[in-house]
Amino acid sequence: MGQSSSREQEVSPELREVQSLAASTGALPSLQKAFSLLSDPQTKSIPIHSLQNCFNLTFENLESDQGVVFKEAPLLFTHLGSTIVDLFFVADKDGVNWIEFLRGYTKCCGRSVASTLFNNLFRVFSVTCSKAGLPVDLQFELSDDDCKINGSLSPHNILMLLSICWIFSWDSRSFKLNNGKSSGKFSLPDISHLVLSAIESCAEDVRELDFWDSVVSDLDIQLPAAKIHLWALQNIPNLADCFQQFVHARLCYLTTPEDKSEPSCSSAHEISSSAISDLLTPGRAWAISLTLRGSIHEEISKVCFPSDSDETNENLIYRSSVHGKGLNRFWSNVEGYNGPLLVLISASEDESNTRRWIIGALTHQGFENKEVYYGTSGSLYALSPAFHAILSSGREKNFVYSHLHPTGRVYDAHPKPVGVAFGGNIGNERIFMDEDFARVTVRHHAVDKTYQHGALFPNQGFLPVEASVLEVEVWGLGGKTARETQTSYKKREQLFTEQRRTIDLKTFANWEDSPEKMMMDMMSNPNAVRREER
Repeated sequence: MGQSSSREQEVSPELREVQSLAASTGALPSLQKAFSLLSDPQTKSIPIHSLQNCFNLTFENLESDQGVVFKEAPLLFTHLGSTIVDLFFVADKDGVNWIEFLRGYTKCCGRSVASTLFNNLFRVFSVTCSKAGLPVDLQFELSDDDCKINGSLSPHNILMLLSICWIFSWDSRSFKLNNGKSSGKFSLPDISHLVLSAIESCAEDVRELDFWDSVVSDLDIQLPAAKIHLWALQNIPNLADCFQQFVHARLCYLTTPEDKSEPSCSSAHEISSSAISDLLTPGRAWAISLTLRGSIHEEISKVCFPSDSDETNENLIYRSSVHGKGLNRFWSNVEGYNGPLLVLISASEDESNTRRWIIGALTHQGFENKEVYYGTSGSLYALSPAFHAILSSGREKNFVYSHLHPTGRVYDAHPKPVGVAFGGNIGNERIFMDEDFARVTVRHHAVDKTYQHGALFPNQGFLPVEASVLEVEVWGLGGKTARETQTSYKKREQLFTEQRRTIDLKTFANWEDSPEKMMMDMMSNPNAVRREER
């Protein structure tokens, strides 16, 4: 008892505080292991170069979906480790001690408001570029409780920043799957839609910008850093998490060289971002994932960073070019799926289809055949050519409308529209796709109180826009449980259908019991009272 009491007294309030903050993240045991692996037993501190090496990135083969190699990446990677250590870890002559190691981790990965996390990300990017000799016009006004960002960024700067964030996400997932070992090959996806989104939101005048034929890295525009900050918070609020996940994975999955084993067969050595879908490319899936958390985020991340193409394809429930266009074909594939669904629509206003746009709608429940709107939550997305997230406003709950042809009715004086819709109200839907999946109508946000304001494609205008539907996809984001539930539902429905089609011939073996005699009797005396024998 005496020894334990004396040990408790030896723990300083400073150490107790930093350990408590680290423990609140759930990473304290992993950090203790990492510190024992990296620290010098004599000085009980981590040498600066050892900690820097934890965060350095080296990739032998760097490719891009656009065919343009991110040339500055290798140069930036060599300075990334020193930047992170300089900004967040305080060292003395022996290195970084246990208290400063925990304090540095908490600065990077501790619970903070979103603006603080974005400030950390912008500072890492700015200092890394400065060390690499790349000009970036960012200034920071640091204070005890705030950090203001001044300056501006070019579209190429934004492309570099977003690419590094994607690499952070990819590396953290790869580091976790491969037992503390990062894969040496990867391919950057096309994220030009995110850069165009920043330009559309932050530039003073974009009327002359061609969103379909512009090369974002060549655009000579300066965007205010404060507006970029606000744009990121509104459209991709979880972007700063990429840096947190990177630091966490690099420290908490750290292993000794003896512990590192080759990745299993399920973990690919090379993660390719080649598109398995023309609509939901890895770049667009990553943009959507930056607006989500929890299990839905994990499901859509399988498209961003595919490790098993078969598993990814299981999430694709419906594709009009494969299953056929129309509400009936759509319904036969989505019916019975009780989980989050992502609907993607590709459309074009011109006959040449050269200026197509892609929009999406995320529902947090399955589709139902109703004559009214339903749903508890959801969001809309402008995906191409520019990305925008249009979340729920909280004012109304007209999230989804899906209505097939009514059965058993001969005449309806006020028939409800047949099709699929999101937002607005009946007759003034924010998005409405007809029953043949031939035309889609998109209206201005003024008719909609369910979703936030925002255009779904460039230069949308105030008038309703009607366009030809080119492709429709539905992705299930409910995981394995939702897929198994839908499979059971389809088997049950198929069994009921087969039972209804089966005729018991013994029942109609003679004339007295045949349906023909029953019809003849009814025609001869339709007013006769008949009691059903039970």
